[in-house]
Amino acid sequence: MTTEQTHQHAKRGRISIDGFDAESIEKREPLSDWQPSLESEEGKGRLYYAWKRFKSNRLALFGAAVIVIMTLMTIFSRPITVAGVPVQPISLAPYDPAAQDVLTGYSSPSAEHLFGTDWAGRDILSRIMYGARWSLSIGFIAVGVAMLIGVPLGAIAGYFGGWVDELIMRVVDLLYAFPFIVLAIAIIAVLGRGYWEMVMALVLTGWLAYARIIRGEILSVKENEYVTAAKALGATDRKIISRHILPNAMAPVIVQATLSVGTVVLAAAALGFIGLGLSPASAEWGVMLNVANANGAIRLGYWWAAIFPGLAIFMFVLSINLLGDGVRDAFDPQGSTSQNREGGGL
Repeated sequence: MTTEQTHQHAKRGRISIDGFDAESIEKREPLSDWQPSLESEEGKGRLYYAWKRFKSNRLALFGAAVIVIMTLMTIFSRPITVAGVPVQPISLAPYDPAAQDVLTGYSSPSAEHLFGTDWAGRDILSRIMYGARWSLSIGFIAVGVAMLIGVPLGAIAGYFGGWVDELIMRVVDLLYAFPFIVLAIAIIAVLGRGYWEMVMALVLTGWLAYARIIRGEILSVKENEYVTAAKALGATDRKIISRHILPNAMAPVIVQATLSVGTVVLAAAALGFIGLGLSPASAEWGVMLNVANANGAIRLGYWWAAIFPGLAIFMFVLSINLLGDGVRDAFDPQGSTSQNREGGGL
């Protein structure tokens, strides 16, 4: 074979592309300038993008801001001491919420008492600020303990299935047969009135939702390939549930917990209003409404005794619902709330 024939055979095996200049490609700038940013974007997780969507929701940010302000006012309303040691010495409340002055009972709102006084001459603004310690703490503690009970039980039921699932879910169905507030009233009637008794009643009626939600999530998540791979590698059931399944199934539980805080605070106020909450001397918002109603404050024209505690409950529940809607939209941008807001639906 001659040299000319060899060149012809080599040309036949090559692919010719018009407009392709190999020299210009060799002179191109290196990729190191933009590669790190690509890697950093790939490292972002679901929480990062959820937080990014949450920050763009103005109503949710408004709700979060109101909750933060109310919480700070609650913490700094009166000094806090633990075992005689002052932990928080600041007092934002203008008066002692327990100080009585019958001579100034039912004083209308003024520069001295912005929200007026109740029947015993106690400053209503100070009592609302201090009473939020009872109302808000009941909401947050009851929801937190309910999650600690409902999430593990729901995870066990969804992961193992069989008779364990049947047993746990039948208990959930049995308790769901009773209306929420009626079951809470029955539990308080057995346990008695008091702060921790009310928390216990709201916990025993609140864990059901978390168990059912997490069970449904785990039924779908446990079929994923990474769970099968973890089993093949010899991981224990506890490690699979805690490290691989729960982190990928907790988003609906977080949404439910956020929305439940407002529901629990409202339920605690309702129990206090019907006389099954804390003692009448406490500054819990529902109890304040009960005392005002028992004394016929609105009927006698002392509207401020009931309006301002009611507004406190309204503002907190509204804010927590706005926050909950924002969290739901952040974790599920294709959900019904986002679609309704964009489409103008109800």
